[in-house]
Amino acid sequence: MKKRLRSFLPDHEAVHTNRWLRPFANTLLHPRLWHLNRHSAAGAIATGLFCGLIPGPFQMLSAAIICVLWRVNLPLALITTLYSNPVTIVPLYLAAYAIGAIILGKDPTGFVDPPDMGDLGLFEWAHALLPWVMDLGKPLAIGLLLLAGALAVAGYFGVRAAWRVWLIRAWRRRAAHRQTRAS
Repeated sequence: MKKRLRSFLPDHEAVHTNRWLRPFANTLLHPRLWHLNRHSAAGAIATGLFCGLIPGPFQMLSAAIICVLWRVNLPLALITTLYSNPVTIVPLYLAAYAIGAIILGKDPTGFVDPPDMGDLGLFEWAHALLPWVMDLGKPLAIGLLLLAGALAVAGYFGVRAAWRVWLIRAWRRRAAHRQTRAS
């Protein structure tokens, strides 16, 4: 499994030769950030799944910071954040809103459409948009935290289980191969 994952990930030499990342080379070239085993892969997937729901362009930055702090595989975590993209972000945020609304005891289907711009000017529409955003805020924030946490936990244990299954199958293949050679 390690060989297959390595074929998709960049090596640490790519960071070493990148002129934009050169000031951070001492931190980013730590061996544990590039080492791939079941612990670092599971932590990286969990980090990427959690940080993938962070709003705005801060997903990869926050994933990189957490990888440096926890010393898990950096490239795998950065790639994992890409599960939230323009196609998937709306369903993910709607699910997060529904989870937050259920936790707060609100109607999860009671999602109110944003105010129609209609005859309003930009300033008036923005003023009408503020209460709508504030009403979404608490259920969405709670839902995002819960959904991100659930995805991270599921990803961590899913990778650990998949890696274990892969190892057991490899051990059995090697044992079967040794038996056929011995006979």
